[in-house]
Amino acid sequence: MDRFTVGIDIGGTNTVTGLVDGSGNVVARETLPTAEYTDGAAFVEDIAQTILRLEAARNATIDGIGIGAPNANYLTGTIGAGTANLMIKEEIPICRVLREKFGVDTVISNDADAAALGERIYGSAKECDNFILVTLGTGVGSGFFADGRLVHGRDCLAGELGHMTLIPGGRECTCGRRGCLETYTSARGICRTFRELAETNASLLPGNLDIGTATSREIGDLANQGNSVAVETFAKTAEYLAIGLANAVTFSNPEIIILMGGPTKVGDPLLQPLKRHFERNLLYIYKGSVSIELSRLDDNDAAIIGAAALTKIKPHTT
Repeated sequence: MDRFTVGIDIGGTNTVTGLVDGSGNVVARETLPTAEYTDGAAFVEDIAQTILRLEAARNATIDGIGIGAPNANYLTGTIGAGTANLMIKEEIPICRVLREKFGVDTVISNDADAAALGERIYGSAKECDNFILVTLGTGVGSGFFADGRLVHGRDCLAGELGHMTLIPGGRECTCGRRGCLETYTSARGICRTFRELAETNASLLPGNLDIGTATSREIGDLANQGNSVAVETFAKTAEYLAIGLANAVTFSNPEIIILMGGPTKVGDPLLQPLKRHFERNLLYIYKGSVSIELSRLDDNDAAIIGAAALTKIKPHTT
């Protein structure tokens, strides 16, 4: 019977549970629609059933469970109440429930922190002690490594770069504030920027495109085809993101900033203006010293691998 670690990536849209072998390979996975759950107990029970199915299918023995989730607290083993981007609003004692059910160490941390750990062990930051990992998706997450250690903060809430105020009084955010970086640079933010630009430039868009439902991926495809509205959308997104990243450099002094997530797949329409605006916004003492790179981990695996990797350092179990 083979031994695996379970990695669970809880996102605002989907939750992916996978079995990870000792070399960091995801050998099996299942997906649950996070956005359809409003009850925490039902959600955790369905995750447990997913683990049982994966175990049975691979004739596996699991030696630990790592969880990456928004608003996660490794000190309490919970996902906090009122988490932005989750429909479940009560506190979820996920580590206690899964530990009792499976009898193995269960560790949780912020989803972006988990991804950063995956980069440190298996990805672009293997030899790097100081870096920032930024994930662009339903929201914007970030994980910080400083002096070779993952930064958690007093209440395990360090690294909420997506909820740094970018524009005072700007777009309303799911966190309850206004003008957060996430509202401009997440997939949802990109779609909103596109819709705003399309209001006065609809004639420049394909006639068969539903502007109101266009996804960030569709907008990215248009940008790579040279559509001027889509190109401007990503240029604006890049400028917003560059300001946020340049500000993050001033308090963390990283060597590398690693980007991952669906919107980064657009490539040059985002990355070229991003690097230009980033260097322009950097404090002079950091200019030329920080590179921006895309994650080399497979997007389908990175978050699962990172979650499983949490069991290697075991910052806290509960």
